[in-house]
Amino acid sequence: MKKLIVVAAAAGLMSLAACNKSTPAENASDNTAAALDNTADNLEAAADNATNTATENALENAADNAHAASNAAEAAGDNNMAVNAAEANSMAKGH
Repeated sequence: MKKLIVVAAAAGLMSLAACNKSTPAENASDNTAAALDNTADNLEAAADNATNTATENALENAADNAHAASNAAEAAGDNNMAVNAAEANSMAKGH
């Protein structure tokens, strides 16, 4: 009985460790999201310095699109982490 408890506890700890472990794909999505946010910030700054309304609007739209792409990249990384956690839980259960 003690061995079963130890094995169950170890499986639980492995699942938790897998949840918090960043994969290269997660790191890449985080880096991509950060780069897109930086691009959006630069586009917003350029819009603030635009000399006409049409250019300002175009730059603001591009900044909004970059922010949306950043959010999508972040969500992709979060989804990858959820899939990895599910796989770790499945392996811990012996499936």
